[in-house]
Amino acid sequence: MSRGRKSILFEGSDWEKVFNNSVGVYVQIINLELRKTYKLKPLSKYIKILGGYAFKSSQYKKQGIPVIRISDFSNEKIVLTDCVYYDESDGLSKYELKEGDIIIALTGGTIAKLAIVQEGLGKLYLNQRVGKFEALNPDEFESEYVYWIARSVQSIIKDLAWGAAIPNVSPKQIEALDFPLPDKKIQKGIISFLNDLKNQEIDSNRIYFKKYIDNEIIKLQENQVSGNNISTALTHQLDLVKQLRQAFLREAMQGKLTQEWRESHPDLVEGEPASELLAKIKAEKEQLIKEKKIKKQKPLPPITENEIPFEIPENWVWCRLREVCSKIGSGSTPKGSNYSNDGIPFFRSQNVHNDGLVYDDIKFISEDVHQKMNGTTVLTNDVLLNITGGSLGRCALVPSDFEEGNVSQHVSIIRPVKLENSYLHKIILSPLIQGYIFNSTTGAGREGLPKYNLEQFVIPLPPLSEQQRIVSKLDKLMQYCDKLEQSIDQSLQQAESLRQSILKRAFEGKLVPHDPNDEPSKV
Repeated sequence: MSRGRKSILFEGSDWEKVFNNSVGVYVQIINLELRKTYKLKPLSKYIKILGGYAFKSSQYKKQGIPVIRISDFSNEKIVLTDCVYYDESDGLSKYELKEGDIIIALTGGTIAKLAIVQEGLGKLYLNQRVGKFEALNPDEFESEYVYWIARSVQSIIKDLAWGAAIPNVSPKQIEALDFPLPDKKIQKGIISFLNDLKNQEIDSNRIYFKKYIDNEIIKLQENQVSGNNISTALTHQLDLVKQLRQAFLREAMQGKLTQEWRESHPDLVEGEPASELLAKIKAEKEQLIKEKKIKKQKPLPPITENEIPFEIPENWVWCRLREVCSKIGSGSTPKGSNYSNDGIPFFRSQNVHNDGLVYDDIKFISEDVHQKMNGTTVLTNDVLLNITGGSLGRCALVPSDFEEGNVSQHVSIIRPVKLENSYLHKIILSPLIQGYIFNSTTGAGREGLPKYNLEQFVIPLPPLSEQQRIVSKLDKLMQYCDKLEQSIDQSLQQAESLRQSILKRAFEGKLVPHDPNDEPSKV
């Protein structure tokens, strides 16, 4: 490292990530200062954005000249792994790419991403919806300065994007942006400053552009990194709270959470083993079968030693989920025309969340449709489980003040018999049962949990009094986790507000006072 040069070290931080996310703002700060000296002109006076050629996909070949589409570049590099090819043609010379060319995505979810054509790729063609930056008078530019202009464009291009489903920006919209163009000596200083800042190699004895602007951007970068590190740490804390929730649920299922309670209540432990509860449940279900309220089902296979994942207390038993339920089954979905503006609530998977039923975007069915779908009727204290799609495994306990409703085919009703229903809800959310769910799905596109697999899940069954104790203790522990998450979320919001405030102040030139004795860039 040369004399007078210092390295701005933030060990363990993602300095370069913050720089890449913020460099567009840094260039805009520099441009604001340049406007005081250099006249603003549309970018079209200096640079043309050339749109690619509209190749017909039916004319693509298995070999030939690679056609660079939006999907063929990432991380500022061309990737030819899955490219398509086209026959070489003199009429397409205008759309050829060469080493060092800068291209930009003009549409889609990755709009504004950039790439610099690297060496050794040979001849390439530019596809439509990809733009190329072309300096109209290359003698006016340090070659790398075009790249930093592109990075500046990148930071504002999404505001220019139009189109509801797919964002788009046209070359003319980019060319209409106003930019000041400094002389090449100033360009060199700006290029050196941005590269040294990116690499944490700022020379403290050098004035790159203007000292107070240099310092302003350095301070902004440092503050951004500090804030980013804080946010990363807070996000890590949120992950730890999630792990803590899972640990509490795991200990509850293994009986560890209530070990002291069992030791202090030996009369309850000895007087009501879970085996007796299971016998009562079996008798209750047989009575329901006699009354034709539920159907008799085929016997379940016995639980094998290989299915038992861990030891449980002596007065607990292992059982299959269907053994303790009078109903396990999904709903059905009426045709869209059968939905009503009001009537009976119809719950779909998006309405089923771990902390309860969500009535946002709720659908309704008529009383007539409700009666026809009586097999999908939800009752108070039912447990509802999402059995397909991206929300697979999400589970809600129907509250005791619930009135009426039905569920769709993507939601299963689990109706326990003589259990503490909240206990069943909580163990379904535990790592063990969630693991069962995700390991038992079938189907390629929208994965689903078969009813047969769900019925056979092996669960630990404590005595009823201990189920109630487990629920009480878990509720308190989860409230503690809720408070932790709320506190961390609040800190994250404060960190983001601070970051936005810093960016705003930087844009207004308020981070560092202007020194009138500053000299411009010295190279």
